[in-house]
Amino acid sequence: MSDGGPAVERDRREGLLALAAALRPELHRYCARLMGSVIDGEDVVQDTFARAFVALDELCEVPQLRPWLFRIAHNRALDLLRSRAVRAAEPIEAALEIADDSKAGPVETLMRKEAIETAVSRFAELPVNQRSVIILKDVLDEPLAGIATLLGISVDAVKAHLARGRARLRQINAEAGPLPDVRIASAAVVRYIALFNQHDWDGLRALLADDVRLQQSMHPPRSGAADVGMFFTIYAKSEGLWLRPAWVEGREVIAVFEDRAATKPSHFMWLEWREGRISFIRDYRYVGYVADDAGLVLAKDAGSFGRGAGR
Repeated sequence: MSDGGPAVERDRREGLLALAAALRPELHRYCARLMGSVIDGEDVVQDTFARAFVALDELCEVPQLRPWLFRIAHNRALDLLRSRAVRAAEPIEAALEIADDSKAGPVETLMRKEAIETAVSRFAELPVNQRSVIILKDVLDEPLAGIATLLGISVDAVKAHLARGRARLRQINAEAGPLPDVRIASAAVVRYIALFNQHDWDGLRALLADDVRLQQSMHPPRSGAADVGMFFTIYAKSEGLWLRPAWVEGREVIAVFEDRAATKPSHFMWLEWREGRISFIRDYRYVGYVADDAGLVLAKDAGSFGRGAGR
């Protein structure tokens, strides 16, 4: 980067990393909606930071951190969307009603409110450019000029995408079906939760496959039963935690509550199984913002799991 010696460079890098970490929740709000998934959105955020940290060592000047990180995240998300053959961006057409940064009347306010309250998964039904503009403008309140710079298009194109995207989002919300029915938890998850709520850490470690892997955002991955077993040691130090089975985006997950009286989970985790043993754990403990937009649905009879813990 610039001159100043190793100590100065180290301090500057640490300062940048601290600032970048503060942007994680906002980046996730963007990436989750762009990907149509809070889980995929966090994967993009993780990849964004990995790429940014490597790039810092190669930059001659310190970039404006926020737009730089958003550009990295945006480009990475588009790469993933293209690779999955998700709907391509539509060609731009002139908008009949052009949004104006300086005027936020009742209709404009209502449109922004609708975007914020729209389920994350529904954004995937929008063409990519419309999706990006709606999220940046109506969810994150970015100025039109800033959006144009980030996406590499004109302000008029931003306005057109915004007008068409808002109309399409209203249609999507109007046609959306009811929320999915509450499901019954699988036997494997029920067993895991019961052991956890009873603080049976040895019982949980016995469920780990020899080659089990653990991934936690902002922390290095762990692998192998001995190393991943430390995961439960960390949780054992937290008094009052209570697990309940749940569903997110069609995936069976485990909701983690700070205590049994909490009204909403602080985060969630999900597991993969192989021949009755846990082969993978993804834990979102250190990025609680992922749960904020998750639309998490608790499984049936969740309150009875692990009853009698601590006796």
